[in-house]
Amino acid sequence: MCTVSFVPVGKKILICSNRDEKSSRSIAYKPAITKTSSDNGLIFPKDPDGGGTWIALKENGDVAILLNGAFENHIPVYPYRRSRGLIFLDIFESKDPMHSFNTLLLNNIEPFTLVLFVYGSLHVCRWNGLNKYVEQLDEKRPHIWSSVTLYDFATQQKRTNWFVQWIEKNSSPTITDLLSFHRFAGDGNHATDLLMNRANKLYTVSITGIVTGDTELEMHYLDLLQHKNYLSSFLAHAQ
Repeated sequence: MCTVSFVPVGKKILICSNRDEKSSRSIAYKPAITKTSSDNGLIFPKDPDGGGTWIALKENGDVAILLNGAFENHIPVYPYRRSRGLIFLDIFESKDPMHSFNTLLLNNIEPFTLVLFVYGSLHVCRWNGLNKYVEQLDEKRPHIWSSVTLYDFATQQKRTNWFVQWIEKNSSPTITDLLSFHRFAGDGNHATDLLMNRANKLYTVSITGIVTGDTELEMHYLDLLQHKNYLSSFLAHAQ
């Protein structure tokens, strides 16, 4: 949940997320399809520790991704009322995730950033522990985000430069191409490469790639700890 990219390619959107976690964290369950209270199907990997998730694909083509922190690194103040992974599902399972974020009470919830691609529009929703912030971005342009809890501004800029250079060389990438970028991009510094490892105590545990469009609704999941790859999908219909 710590590095996220967004790449429009023709009528499709490619989204990819690296999850960086402590070695003490349990291995996530592979993605599965579930039904929500609003009768929308969701595909997401599940965190066995908190019961929530950090990335999900909805049957209507909407996508949501969670990053820790808002605008800057923060000092956690435990205990929190509810995990961010469960708040994520509270918001995204609703029929209108943007309205849900705007109205949901987030007091005593740890700061987070939520990237929402819903109904064809791209928004970044942030909670800094005190206030909510919403920014609408151009869904026709590529974007990349790195978690502020792990990467300082200089490192974020360096990663953005890698991404821009990669986009310049890959004008029409596939999801396989984007997954490869998330696995191999960097300069050899394991602490800041996209596939990161900090003394085997904190490292990238999985990479998730999503394709959403008129004819494809897929989630590709690379479990790096168990060396397994999974593909889950909905049947999409051309408009």
